[in-house]
Amino acid sequence: MILPDPFVLSICLVDTGGVLFLLVYFVITLSDLECDYLNAQQCCSKLNFWTIPKIVAQLFIEVLLLLHGHWGLFLMNIPITGWFVWEYMKVPTGNTGVYDPTEIHNRGQLKRHMWHCMIYLCYFLVVFFIYLYCLIISLLKASPFKRPDEDTLSEM
Repeated sequence: MILPDPFVLSICLVDTGGVLFLLVYFVITLSDLECDYLNAQQCCSKLNFWTIPKIVAQLFIEVLLLLHGHWGLFLMNIPITGWFVWEYMKVPTGNTGVYDPTEIHNRGQLKRHMWHCMIYLCYFLVVFFIYLYCLIISLLKASPFKRPDEDTLSEM
């Protein structure tokens, strides 16, 4: 291990919290487009700007968990990381990004993007609490404070 477990899990917790805030931003921006508060060009440029940082944040968690031997958490994150990368790689060559202003209103893509963001939001909310649980367990295992034994307390 390179870093102690509580530090690794707190990094994962903060990173996942950042992705959660980013996904809430995605949902708000897509709903603004749906209600015509934003035009398609503004909305897609805002969302495409944050697509790569979202993928990088998830890949960072994957590498961190892999290096520190948290196999269960690593395997739990593989499907969503694969989906993010696949979603980014399947963008046609003429499009500006995952969110394309010329196609976002076609064939119900706006609803599909909104549905995907809500699924991501639910997934990362569950993962956030799993990281929080693992962090609490690792802090309880590696307590920095030495507690007096019960035997020494009864002698007093």
